[in-house]
Order: sequence, then structure tokens, then C-alpha cells
Amino acid sequence: MPRSVPVAPTCAAALLAVALTACGAGVQGTTGGSGVRDPYFPKAGNGGYDVTHYGLTLAYDPDTDRLSGTAAVTARATQDLSAFDLDLKGLDVESVTVGDRSARWNRAGQELTVRPSDDLDDGERFRVTVRYSGVPETITDPDGSREGWLRTEDGALALGEPTGSMAWFPGNHHPSDKASYDLAVTVPEGLKAVSNGELTGERTKGGRTTYTWHTAEPMASYVATLAVGHYDITRSTTPSGLPVYVAVDPAKAEKSRKVLAGIPDIMEWAEYNFGPYPFSSTGAIVDRDADAGYALETQNRPVFPGVPDTGTLVHELAHQWYGNSVTPRTWRDMWLNEGFATYAEWLWDEDHGGDSAQKTFDALYDHGEEIHEDLWAFPPARPTSAAHISDSPVYQRGAMVLHRIRQTVGDDTFYEIVQGWAAAHRHGNADTADFTAYVEKKAPGEDFSGIWEEWLYGDGKPAKD
Repeated sequence: MPRSVPVAPTCAAALLAVALTACGAGVQGTTGGSGVRDPYFPKAGNGGYDVTHYGLTLAYDPDTDRLSGTAAVTARATQDLSAFDLDLKGLDVESVTVGDRSARWNRAGQELTVRPSDDLDDGERFRVTVRYSGVPETITDPDGSREGWLRTEDGALALGEPTGSMAWFPGNHHPSDKASYDLAVTVPEGLKAVSNGELTGERTKGGRTTYTWHTAEPMASYVATLAVGHYDITRSTTPSGLPVYVAVDPAKAEKSRKVLAGIPDIMEWAEYNFGPYPFSSTGAIVDRDADAGYALETQNRPVFPGVPDTGTLVHELAHQWYGNSVTPRTWRDMWLNEGFATYAEWLWDEDHGGDSAQKTFDALYDHGEEIHEDLWAFPPARPTSAAHISDSPVYQRGAMVLHRIRQTVGDDTFYEIVQGWAAAHRHGNADTADFTAYVEKKAPGEDFSGIWEEWLYGDGKPAKD
């Protein structure tokens, strides 16, 4: 049942007659849209504003699984606004202010509708502050995987792809709206709290420790993370001076040591192939196998369920370029994340004594159905529904599209394309149409129509040549 702040009796009639009208004043703006009409998650995100920064102050107690928070969301109105929505699933809202004035609000499903005391003008910068608390929810995705707030043996793990971040903080939760972040989280002394970006403070008082994290570069909320637990922490730098922050569950520390020691080499290789690293630190979070059940490319330090192999580590670190820096405009464009990261695995193998990318491509084409039954079920740029945006066609066939481009243009132009693509859309958003146009621009003498029609958008198994 929707909850709202009490409304003064003198305004009740006006609110019933005109839902978004402040008592005694006419509405000049319009209501921001609830959802950005994503083709697979139409309720995700919201219209009418653009978030520039999230300031999150959180406290979490694993004994009760209770989270309390204050989210200060700084944004710019993109139209005249009388009201706007934030995505927040579950949790109890205690108060909402816009600027320094209390705002009316109500809840309906995942929508928190905020009505400022004064309309917001197009282009106006504003800050909405939400105080909230409760036991965060675990969300089950259309494909059956679990995200949002995941209880672990010694704490919790917050994962957000595609919509789970709304389980632990209110915001504009769609990949098309990226922002910087500051997070301060207080946990019982002895536990660690690990997030994105760089650790800027650690202070213990009265049996509780507060960790503060800063993410300067734009970040989509689905790659925001928070891990609370007993972690072994290592801090180091790559030869180029990039900070490496690694947090590992003690039960996985010994077995993880060798593969995680390879992060500097992987980063050096990736920068050579994909261009300058787009963020100010790197690393990893390794939890227990059952905590999530899948790896995720959370920004700066991807999360792994148990000890990763080198291929998976390469995949998730490649996402820092393709997915985290160049972020899909909609969830239909997931192949731009997963096809690139999967092809990065192929390139790593090729450069480190394994199969060539051509051999991997040929094996998939000739025998891929034996490993991936759904390999040809749909084209990578057109998943059939939200339940299939992480299926094999998006990953494997997406990588095959990139290999077909490489076959067509040759290595020199191919690497100009993948590096130039990462540079052209650094810290931004792009879709499949942007990518195909970029490829055609970089190789104007080539005909890509067959690749686009048969490999990227076509149904069934394409002709090999």
C-alpha cells in the first residue's frame, strides 16, 4: 500500500482535486516520467532530470540485517518539474527534502514520487535528500538470478545488474544516467565495508567503524556495489602507479592469491589493446561461492563468487572499458558489454599461448551448439526478452560479430576501432546504431551490410563466409 507524509487538512481538498498542486498555487511544471521506457525494463529510471552525484550515508548491522541510510541526490532538471520519481524498492521512507524544504511524497511499487514545495525550472540544479531504513530486499531477475541485497555468512553483498541497486538506495536506476558517488558506511567494528572508487577514510568509534569511498568518474548505478564482511585486504599499485585494492573472503584468500597477483599484467595488456584505463583505481572483491553465484563487473573492482580463473578476471576487467566507461544506452545493447568482454578473453588466449581467436570462432561456429544450446536462438542485438539479455547469443555471438569485423578490416584497423570506440564514448552511453555507424566511419571502403544483417540482427545461424 502506498505510504505518504501527512498532509495538512487545509490542503486535503486541493490534493484530491489536483494531485500535484501545492495548496494555494497552480502547477507550472509537469511530472517527470516514471520510467524511461527501456525496451526490457520500462519502469527503470525516471524522466525529467539528470543525476550528477549521489551522496550515500549508510549504517548496516548484519545481526539484524537492518540498513539505515540518507541519500543526498544532486541533479539537474531537464524540464519544468512539479514532481519527479526516484526508484526505490522496499525500505521505509522517513523523510524527503528538496533543497532545505520538506517535500511531499508517496510510494507506489518501486516508484517514490517527490513533490517539491516549489516547482523546479528546466536547467535548475537541485538536491533531494531521502532518509530511509529497513531490511533490504533480494530481487529475483527475469532469468532467475538474484541481485539487490544479498545476505552472506558474515555480512551482505549489494549487486545491481540490471535493477538491484534500487534495493539499497533511491535513485535514477537506469544505465543511461551516470553520476559520481560518495559513500560512507558504518558497520560493527571488525567488519570491512568495500565499495567502488577509492577509500578516503576509515574511523572507529564506540565499537563501530565508518568507511568512506569516493568515485569521481561517472558510474551507472547497476555497477555500484557494497560488500560487508570479514575480508583480507591488500593494497598495491601497478607498474604505472594505478592503485589496486583487493578484498578477499578469508576462506578464499590462499587459493585466490596467484590469480589476483596477475591483475597488473592484465591491466597492462588491456591498456595496450583497448587504450588508456578510464578509471582511477582497480582491483577485485572475492566472496564465497554461494554468495552471488555469478561474477559482475562492478566499477573499479569486479565481484567474483569464489576464486576466479584468469579468463573470468580478464572478462570482468575488460568491462571497465566496455560496459562501465562506455555504457549501454538501453538494456537491448548488452552485447556491447558482453561481446567485447568475451572477445577480450579470446584475445588474451591468443596472446598468451592459447587458441587463436580464429580457432575459437571456428570451434563455436562448427560445434557451438554442443556447448551453448541457445547460441543461434536470437541475434545479439535483439534479445527476445529481459530474461535473455545474459544468454549465449549476447556473449558468444556478440564476440563473433567483433571477429567478423576484424576479419573484414584487418588487425590494424580493428584495434583502431576498439580503442577509438572506447575513447569516443569514454564515461558516456552508446547503443548499437552508434557502434555500427562508428565502424563504418573508421573503415569507409568496406561493406559491413552482411555482418549487420546476418550476424548482428539476423535470425538463425549465419553463413560463415
